[in-house]
Amino acid sequence: MRPEFFLFLAGYFVALLLIGLKFSRRMTGLEAFFLASRSLPASLVLLSLTASWFGATSILVTTDEAFRSGVSAFWLVGVPAVTTVSLLGFFLVGPIRRSDGQTLPGLIEARYGRLVRHAASVLILWYMIVLASSQMVALGQFLKPFLGLPYVWGVGLGTAVVLVYLLSGGLFSVVATDVLQCFLLILGLAGLSVYLVRSSEVGAVAAAVQQAGNAGYFDFFHDGQKNILIALSFVLAWTISPIAWQRIQAAESVKKARQGLLAAAGVFIVLYGLVVFVGILSLPHFLGQSLTHPLVAEIVASKVGVLGGGLLFVAVVAAILSTMDTAINTGAMTLTRDIVAQVSSRSWTGPERAVRTGRLATLIVALLAFGIAARLQSILQTLGLASEIMAEGLFVPGMAMFVLKKRTPLAGALSLTLGGGFALLSFLSTLKIAPLDLPAWPYSVPYGVGLSIVGFGAGALIDRHSN
Repeated sequence: MRPEFFLFLAGYFVALLLIGLKFSRRMTGLEAFFLASRSLPASLVLLSLTASWFGATSILVTTDEAFRSGVSAFWLVGVPAVTTVSLLGFFLVGPIRRSDGQTLPGLIEARYGRLVRHAASVLILWYMIVLASSQMVALGQFLKPFLGLPYVWGVGLGTAVVLVYLLSGGLFSVVATDVLQCFLLILGLAGLSVYLVRSSEVGAVAAAVQQAGNAGYFDFFHDGQKNILIALSFVLAWTISPIAWQRIQAAESVKKARQGLLAAAGVFIVLYGLVVFVGILSLPHFLGQSLTHPLVAEIVASKVGVLGGGLLFVAVVAAILSTMDTAINTGAMTLTRDIVAQVSSRSWTGPERAVRTGRLATLIVALLAFGIAARLQSILQTLGLASEIMAEGLFVPGMAMFVLKKRTPLAGALSLTLGGGFALLSFLSTLKIAPLDLPAWPYSVPYGVGLSIVGFGAGALIDRHSN
């Protein structure tokens, strides 16, 4: 164990817990617990969305990819993040806000019927659980070399801290901790970039690239097929993801939501550019070495000293937790509002009971995500499987519902069944539960999306002739 890092982590966790407990008295109902009483200004939409989106893949996997492959690593998360918030900001803020607080499954029911709503709710819940588990995987792997904890213990420690402030303050706590995490993240990345600029000459990077024999290191479109498929998978999934929709609905107005989203696009360009920059400038420092841990962990442990290492250590943990808490909170909202409330014959007796149900749902989502994280230990693979669920199962019917004027229940049902069914089989195949030889993610994405489109088209034709 590195005791100095344990002290940094303990101080950070105490700050998160104090923030969470501060908002516990604001929990006056489900709208407060899951939508922050629709009171977020543009600045908090920006900071919360930035922190929520900039997670483990952004800071750990992207730096590793930039270290190995160069500038094309920006495609991994940077391109889809900027594209998605731009699409939402320009085209979908208005329609989402006009839904008057309805969840995505609620909107789906209005267009495709109750059965499709239930299927969509299960799909979204599944996505959120797998997304949360991807961050747990990252946390366990990152903490292990510093704290000397077994992988599962590191995952459990971080999950326990997140649960305390989530159960106390809901989305209020998520947004408040996101602000702290966002500033820590920016400060850590900026400090690391300055250090690497001062210690790595451009000539040294070029020489290291030549020595490594990587001809496509400075080619933005290197390995284009794979990168485009990854970006496509994330754009389709994140555009329909309830995480961004939740922030849009929690904003004070359409204008504030749009301002926050478009500002986030600009911030993402800078942040993901810095991450790629860090990976590239690290090449001369670690060329020829066999890295047993993520690149950022190696930098923290050996290059930047105790104070700088402690700040960067906390910044990475902040990036991971800010995505994990959002996924758990949004998954709990789906479980509470779109599953329990829809299938239970018992009506809410008051806001206190509703909040208790929301807290129980939060605990259930976290425990299920923990179970997946204990089995799948690849950050990018787990995040990819999560995105596949939404991209193949819900993107096509989710976007079509804003265009169609008539109910088309069979179109929605067939699209979700074929696309979501393929994503489920791909998930089971990856876990080695189903003995199937399916294309691995991201090469599976065109097949699943294609099935979803075919199902929607066939269902739409039948719906039109049956009316």
